[in-house]
Order: sequence, then C-alpha cells, then structure tokens
Amino acid sequence: MTLDINGSRSAEDETVLTPRAQALLELLHTELEDERQRLLAERKRRAERITAGEDFDFDPATASVREASWTVAPAAPGLDDRRVEITGPTDRRMTVNALNSGAKVWLADFEDAITPTWRNVVDGQVNLYDAIRRQVDFTTDAGRRYELAQDVATIVVRPRGLHLDEAHVRVGEDPVAGAFFDFAIYFAANAEALLQQGSGPYFYLPKLESGEEARLWNRAFVLAQDALGIPQGTIRATVLIETLPAAFQMEEILYELRDHAAGLNAGRWDYMFSLIKYYRSRGADWVLPDRNTVTMTVPFMRAYTRLLVRTCHRRGAHAIGGMSAFIPNRRDPEVNNAALEKVRADKHREAGDGFDGSWVAHPDLVAICREEFSALLGSQPNQKAVIPDVSITAADLLAVADTPGEVTRDGLLSNISVGVRYLEAWLEGTGAVAIDNLMEDAATAEIARSQVWQWIHNSVQMADGETVTADLVNRLLDEQQARSQSPSAAPARELFEKVAVDADYVEFLTLAAYPSLVEPSALAVA
Repeated sequence: MTLDINGSRSAEDETVLTPRAQALLELLHTELEDERQRLLAERKRRAERITAGEDFDFDPATASVREASWTVAPAAPGLDDRRVEITGPTDRRMTVNALNSGAKVWLADFEDAITPTWRNVVDGQVNLYDAIRRQVDFTTDAGRRYELAQDVATIVVRPRGLHLDEAHVRVGEDPVAGAFFDFAIYFAANAEALLQQGSGPYFYLPKLESGEEARLWNRAFVLAQDALGIPQGTIRATVLIETLPAAFQMEEILYELRDHAAGLNAGRWDYMFSLIKYYRSRGADWVLPDRNTVTMTVPFMRAYTRLLVRTCHRRGAHAIGGMSAFIPNRRDPEVNNAALEKVRADKHREAGDGFDGSWVAHPDLVAICREEFSALLGSQPNQKAVIPDVSITAADLLAVADTPGEVTRDGLLSNISVGVRYLEAWLEGTGAVAIDNLMEDAATAEIARSQVWQWIHNSVQMADGETVTADLVNRLLDEQQARSQSPSAAPARELFEKVAVDADYVEFLTLAAYPSLVEPSALAVA
C-alpha cells in the first residue's frame, strides 16, 4: 500500500509534505493503526460499562506500577522552567505573537483551538517550519509588520486526538489518524533543526484515557526516532489529563511514557466535559449546575488537581495548570479589570497548590501568570521537589453531588448561545473564539452542548421550576438563529441540535462536524 494525499497542494506545502514525512506517516499507520482502532473500541466498551452503572476506580491490575519506585526522564532543554505557557492556533499571526509573548512555552495547537480544515493544518505546519528557521512574519492590514524577537518561547505541538481521522490522507482505502499526521509531519520537518538549535521535538498529547493509549504514543515515538536516526528519548511529551478515565491512570500514563515524559497538564475544561459525557445518563446525582459556576475549587475538581500535582512530583515530572477562560477586554476597563483579577486569583491558587506553571490564552495575560509563579518560585525553575501530602480516593474524584449551584434558565441560554456561536465560527474556519469576554474553544463548546443534552435527557428542573425539554431547547435555538448574522447560522443550529438534542449522544462534536470540512477531492476518494 502507498500513501496518497488528496487535499489541495501549494508550493509552500512541499517544505513539510516531503517524501520523508510521508514515509514516516505511512510507517506509523502501518504499524499502529490496528492498535489505535482496538483502543478506540475499548473506549466505547468503557463508556457502555459506566452507562450501565459501573463507576471508575484505580485499576488493581496496575497497582504495582503505582507502588513501585521510578521516575520519568529529566527535563529536556527549554522545558525545565515552564512557569507560564501560552496556547493558541498555528496561524501566522498567532505564531509570531505567541513566540514573542514572553511565555516560556507556546502550545502550538492543532487540536481544540483550530478548525481542522486541510488548509489550516497544512498551513500551520508551514508556519511552524518557518518559525523554527526564523523566517516567519506577518503584516497587518494597517501595514504594521511583526517578526520574531531574539528570545522566543519553546514550541510544544499539540496534535489532534487519537479519535480523529485526516480524511485528505489515506493509506490504501483507510484515512490516517489526524494525530499521527500532525506528529509525523512536524517531526520529520523539524526534529533535526530543533536539535541543532539546542531544543527538541516536544508535544502535548490530548484526550488520552489510559496507560495503554500512552503506550501507543510511546511506540510512535520509538518508531519515529529510529526512522530518522535520532537518539531514543529525544522526544518529550506532556499529557493532558482531560478525560475522567485518565485521572485514574495518571501513574500508568507517565510510566508508559517515562523515557519521553515531560509532565502532565490539568486540562480542566475537557475534563469537565468528559465527566458529563460518561455520567450523562446516570440521573440527578451526576448533573452539574451552570457551567460558569463550576470553579476549580469545587470538591471533585480540587481532588483532581491535587492528585495531579502529587503524581507528577513523585515521579519527577512537571505539573502544569489549566487555562482560565477569562480574557482581556481593552474597550471596557471595568470588565477588563475584573477578568484580570480572576486570572490572577486562578494562577495564585495553582502556584500555591504546587503546580510548576500554567496556561494563558492571550499575550496580555502572560505577565500576570509569570508574576504569580515567580512570587513563589523566585529563581528556581520549578517546584518539583514539593510533594503534597494528600491522599485522593476514587470517591473524591467522583464527588459531583457535592458541587454547589443550580441549573438556571440563564445557564441554559448561555450554553445554547455559546454553543451555536462557537459552531458558526468553527464552520467558518476559526477554532478559538472570544464570546462574552471568555475564550471559547472546542472543549468549552463540548461542555455547553453536553450539559444541554444531559439536562434534556434527565428531565432536569431549572431553578424557576421549568423542566428542560427538547421542545424548549429547539424554541431557544430558533430564537438564537433568528438573531444571528452569520452565514453559517443554519448549519450551526442544525449541528448543535444533532449533538445536544438528538437521542443518540455523539461522542465528540468535532466528529459530527468534520465531514463538512473535507475537500471534494478527498470526498471523491472516500
């Protein structure tokens, strides 16, 4: 079998879609695709068991891993001090702004912060190729030119999750995994150049659910390093703990990746979405209140972050905090000051809890995050030596019923408005969107639509006494569509109804939405 690319091509694409990159991607597909499919099937079986009444717990079969003495590889160059990391898509403007932001790390995102059109993912690879060679710049409509500063952030690439295909690239009749496309193209194009600069190929791994899935990624790393003749252990990966199953497998995930592991990240918004997804049909005890009232200090979220810090530091890994959704508002000083104070409080709490750094989504927030962590760290690059004396049980991680708050009509309206408006932007090619002074991406949109689905299918009564029903949601969707000026209003409304109202729950909204992005050349092949 041979690899075929069925997406549009430009001259610039050839810098990254090289024969070597294609050969590596074909190798990964040939060696790993059967195991990827097995693990995706296991996810479905796991979900069925939880729906049927089983609860998550720590796996007794891997107790020896949790009890043994071992550590991950030492920090790689550019990854010892991670006190502030900025996240964002890989468009050209963000590439320059993120690298120049003053953050220690830039999470270059091919996942929740972009719409995975063929052009977005390939153009993003070209932008990273150019940035690593310091040949990236952009000029605004007003004629102002931006180029890279002398000191820039360390690049850490987040590929797509294992569940997403890349429809424009096939081996035989099968599409390749979007995750392995993003990884292989970046690695083949840039690993050697990064090493020559004293850095390396670093990655954030999203949506993992188990140590077995981490083992699959470790196999990909070993294959890729061997294929390019790069020393084993050169790659470093930070895993986002953003699914409920992964919270019970933190030790196993780090263990499977230990020669390549850099740390774990508290992917708070996807984590909340994952909990709702797994327990969506289990009744009132598993219903969360309005999403904007569920803070990081509620019991089940507090347990999750404390366990993450303890796990990482016991194993010599970095613990990286999550992203506050608040963003600056330069037009309204009062709203802006309130947002900045909430971000400061969030980062102050994370630093005090033992995290080694945290995320922001906007360059204006870098200084706040840096100040809060530097106030505690001083000149030390991290606080991995601090191991919290906590003991977290399965019951602590699942203490959803202890979450204060109500389901309100305002919360329902907000979920519908944010969900539909985000999907409008997503369908038009933008995956990270400022809505009502919050940064919304695929993760927060997943919470919004999943809460609506859960409230409908559990006949949740709102604080005003009205029950959330499909008819009510559809009426509110009609009103939302009537207010919209977006050319994507109708398809966005239809998509939201499919993922938030229909009886069959869709595992990821991006799975339902992705077919609309596929270029005709790839559809003809499929």
